[in-house]
Amino acid sequence: MVRSSRQQTDPIDKHRNEPTSCDGDPVRPSPSPEPTTFDRPTPSQQSLRGLDWFIFFLADVQTGFGPFVAVYLTTQKWTQVEIGLVLSIGGLIGLIGQMPGGAIVDAARSERLVASLAVATIGTSALAYAAWPIFPVVVAAATLHAAASCVLGPAIAAISLGLVGPLAIGERLGRNARFASLGNGTAAAVMGTAGYLLSSRSVFLVTFILAIPTLLALARIRDREIDVAQAHGSVPREVPDAKATSVLSLVRQRPLLIFASSVLLLQLANAAMLPLMAGVVTTRSAQWAPVLIAACIIVPQAIVALMSPSVGRKAQQWGRRPLLLIGFAALATRGVLFATVRDPYLLVAVQVFDGITAAVFAVMVPLIVADVAFGSGHFNLAQGIVGTATGIGASLSTVLAGYVSDKLGSSVAFMGLAGVAALGLAMIWLVMPETRRTVVT
Repeated sequence: MVRSSRQQTDPIDKHRNEPTSCDGDPVRPSPSPEPTTFDRPTPSQQSLRGLDWFIFFLADVQTGFGPFVAVYLTTQKWTQVEIGLVLSIGGLIGLIGQMPGGAIVDAARSERLVASLAVATIGTSALAYAAWPIFPVVVAAATLHAAASCVLGPAIAAISLGLVGPLAIGERLGRNARFASLGNGTAAAVMGTAGYLLSSRSVFLVTFILAIPTLLALARIRDREIDVAQAHGSVPREVPDAKATSVLSLVRQRPLLIFASSVLLLQLANAAMLPLMAGVVTTRSAQWAPVLIAACIIVPQAIVALMSPSVGRKAQQWGRRPLLLIGFAALATRGVLFATVRDPYLLVAVQVFDGITAAVFAVMVPLIVADVAFGSGHFNLAQGIVGTATGIGASLSTVLAGYVSDKLGSSVAFMGLAGVAALGLAMIWLVMPETRRTVVT
């Protein structure tokens, strides 16, 4: 249950004396967002439950486009070059489409309509994979899937913000992360079983079928309960302020640029860790490698499902920076342990730290973006900016870590990734401002 505005107010912030300029006007340093008054939305349980299950089933749908693509295309006699080209095209579209995707959601008058079109597109793409696994069709399907995914992330965050408002968005994002994690775990088990018992083609048929309950869950969210202006990060203004709502003003915001840079470092450190570790496990224990790798995927998902709602609540109580520091510290620790632990079974336990990092950033990324983009009307575009940084970091991570591992060994590569995570931690500690807004009544 969401607490009242008065309960959310930090008494220290409320009574803090602010410095004044020579003219007697108050001067607020950029790291301390000014207090804000919010009206409290009251979404129905139907809409909130609809959002829960929409995220759950959407995670199911998206899981079908993970490693199953490479497995399926291999069974269709595709060469590794052709498979790599298709995956690269999808990755490139996913990277360059982040900011346009966010801008589309900001321009939309119905986030639910945008989300439904994207889900339908992904379902159609899955059917195309299953029905016509020929190069032109698969390339088109991969392109459409990547483009639709670029709007789905911002659309979910926008629907969430439009439903519950800025006061409750932290806890809501934590709940979103929990249902996404549960959906990922469930889908991996169902699709893995279908692929084993039937065929790899069946994974995409299951994905297409799962798009139906995804759309039905989305339909349960009442469109009239989504505050469109609030979903875009706008606030009511007696006098329109073009400067406050301009895209140029948004991209010049120091906290947004610092946070996007820190997310780039996060992905640069994180994206290559599990693939590298999978290679190490296969070398040390080839017989048990598939089981151990599966466990390394499941453990973080379980941690995310357990922790995410608490992360959302603590973000409002403690502020954002302490949790960001915890996330980066866990990532750096994980890299050091991967470099030093030799027992492949203990490496599974190390994945607990991956779960901590994932739980923190699953909530913190959209939450801090909402903080920074508050009042601009470009919340989803700001998500696209951070999403682009995410894609760049992840793309560079696997290439650089793979090169270092080949030349100097996996231990050196893991220590290098841990060093990048430590650099991100230092950036948060030294230059990242606190973005949590105090609330006044």
